[in-house]
Amino acid sequence: MNPALSVILLTTLIGAGQGLFLALFTVHSHAWLGLLPATARPGHLAAGAAVALALLAAGLVASFFHLGRPERAWRSAAQWRTSWLSREVIVLPAFMGVVALYGGVLATGLNPVLATLPQGLPVDLAMVLGVLGTVLAFALFVCTGMIYACLRFLAEWHTALTPINYILMGGASGFVLATAMAALAVPTLVGFLGGWALILTALAAVGRIASLWRNARLKPRSTPQTAIGIKHPRIVQRSAGFMAGSFNTREFFHGKPMAWLKWTRHLAIGLGFVVPFMLLAAGRGEASAALLMAAFAIQYLGLLAERWLFFAQARHPQNLYYQAVA
Repeated sequence: MNPALSVILLTTLIGAGQGLFLALFTVHSHAWLGLLPATARPGHLAAGAAVALALLAAGLVASFFHLGRPERAWRSAAQWRTSWLSREVIVLPAFMGVVALYGGVLATGLNPVLATLPQGLPVDLAMVLGVLGTVLAFALFVCTGMIYACLRFLAEWHTALTPINYILMGGASGFVLATAMAALAVPTLVGFLGGWALILTALAAVGRIASLWRNARLKPRSTPQTAIGIKHPRIVQRSAGFMAGSFNTREFFHGKPMAWLKWTRHLAIGLGFVVPFMLLAAGRGEASAALLMAAFAIQYLGLLAERWLFFAQARHPQNLYYQAVA
């Protein structure tokens, strides 16, 4: 497939926003349960929610550049019963609304207690919104991942590893960013958030390497013989059938040499997982905002390379007809 920059930005930006919100609510819920000192001020959580909302909004804006008729974008939600894309279109703005309300409640202090649990724990409005936001964040991860995992004819995507990797990589980038933000405002949280960021980054690396290992061993279901219905043992394409490029030759193959894919794979693993893990390990002990910010910036660059590779490695069966160009 030919990766579109708009989709690469959409998936990486909203993934980081989802992960950041999950990191914020992890701190919030642990403090609520008494598992963490109540060091995270509501203002810090509200500021984090604003950053998460900005990332989500940036991803949403990027997605419009992938549309041929942006004014008809609302129609993409019409097939929600059968389309994962339609479900994503519905869940994303719903999640953004909850994140905005969560941050607004914490920023303004308009946070009434709605109930009290038998253990004496107060359930306030922010806690309810946090739980709802967590459910929507995971639902959005699943919807985004399943857009690709549900396509049976693209074997590289048709695996449970696809939505799992979306969750792990989005969670990793969000927790790394939350750790860097904590180093600037609440250093006492760096150890807690940094520990989770290290775990998620390691798990994301394992998941992505597992998918690369799987994809390298896939055997194509279609061949030139099955594509045109001729059983001759040797079929060679001499022409793509066009005097110039077409939608088929532009959109379904990236046109890069194999060496490009190889180096992109190395960059994705190195910048997306290895280098950030090392910077996290060093910055977490020192609560160094500079190292932790560098970890997030480098990891995001690595995830851009990873997402390009994710799309480029998918071999569309129609390319069997255009191998002279591909």
